[in-house]
Amino acid sequence: MKLIKLSFLSALLSLLAQVANAGEVNAAVAANFTEPMKQIVELFQKDTGHTVKLSFGSSGKFTSQIKEGAPFDVFLAADEKNPKLLEKEGLAVEGSRFVYALGKLVLWSAQPGYVDDKGYVLRKGSYNKIAYADPKLAPYGLAAKETLEDMGLWSLVQGKMVTGESITQTYQFAATGNAEMAFIALSQITKDGKVTEGSWWIVPSHLYNPIKQAAVQLSAAKDKDAAKAFLAYLKSEKSVAIIRSFGYALP
Repeated sequence: MKLIKLSFLSALLSLLAQVANAGEVNAAVAANFTEPMKQIVELFQKDTGHTVKLSFGSSGKFTSQIKEGAPFDVFLAADEKNPKLLEKEGLAVEGSRFVYALGKLVLWSAQPGYVDDKGYVLRKGSYNKIAYADPKLAPYGLAAKETLEDMGLWSLVQGKMVTGESITQTYQFAATGNAEMAFIALSQITKDGKVTEGSWWIVPSHLYNPIKQAAVQLSAAKDKDAAKAFLAYLKSEKSVAIIRSFGYALP
């Protein structure tokens, strides 16, 4: 009985210590990483006692907001360029940046059988609209542009392109039928390692520059210990398993 009481007391003291040391992390996260991030945060909060406030959007817009003083503690971008830029300007902690995932571009349609697994549908030109994210703001949009340029189709499809402000809006264009197809992140249509809806073509990686998604701690972070703990958790086995399950590769 005494052993049980001591064990309970020890667990209670540990829990109280965790609560006392709990902090909050305000995270700016690239839209393509929405679902895996939600799962990772759920585990992180449970394991550490810290809480995380999530904001999702385009990497370009977040970079502009951070420059204007937006109160984010960490930034998970869809590229390396923006975190490097913030680091160079003293807005991110030097040495805290690392690549947490390698993104994969996919051409997707909500219609089963519409997109073939070689991407030949792009050359047929029988579609009216194809969506992609703004290449000035979203790395996946830039990758889509690079793909079409490499295929020699960029100039031919200009009248059919629909531009989304983020990869999330781009997905919605295709999901609602406002565009027959969209260039999006593979993670947006992947769950437990499988694509279960519509039709798709996983774009060969040689058609676009690598999508190295980097995370960085921001210099203005209020709770630096919680921010560090959160970024460290991204490298944990639990986080890596979730990241892989959404179709990302690891560096």
